[in-house]
Amino acid sequence: MSTPYEPTAGAPRHTVDGVVTPGSGAHTPAPTQAEVRAENESIGDMFASFSQNLSTLMSQEIALAKAEATDSAKKAGKGAGMFAGAAVGGFFLLMFLSLALMYALGALMPLGWAALIVAVLWGVVAAVLALQGKKNMEKIKGLPQTQETVQEIPGTLNPAKETR
Repeated sequence: MSTPYEPTAGAPRHTVDGVVTPGSGAHTPAPTQAEVRAENESIGDMFASFSQNLSTLMSQEIALAKAEATDSAKKAGKGAGMFAGAAVGGFFLLMFLSLALMYALGALMPLGWAALIVAVLWGVVAAVLALQGKKNMEKIKGLPQTQETVQEIPGTLNPAKETR
């Protein structure tokens, strides 16, 4: 029989700070595969393995980006085709509405004058759109940062030559 202060047989013995003492019967977990490999590999081998893994990761990321870009391009192509179809449909809509307006005006005046009025209306619409387009194009500044850095390249390549 054991005393209240003495551990029973097979029970782990603890030190004052709570650490299991050797020979107490407590089992340490088996080392993982990575721990065993780390103990057996040199730093050079680890670096080579790291480099290979990084290279593989980068290749896989590039392949994923290509696959995603291809998929996005296919979807964008289909969408652009749908917009083109809608534009053709809109064009025919405007043509037939113009013809309807021309014949409606033709009931009030000769058909030639009605056609001329519809044509002038479309000319005004085209002129307004052209002026708005020109105004928007004048706002475009191009690539100012790229132009600036391209102008700095000769000075960077020739550091002995001072620019004034």
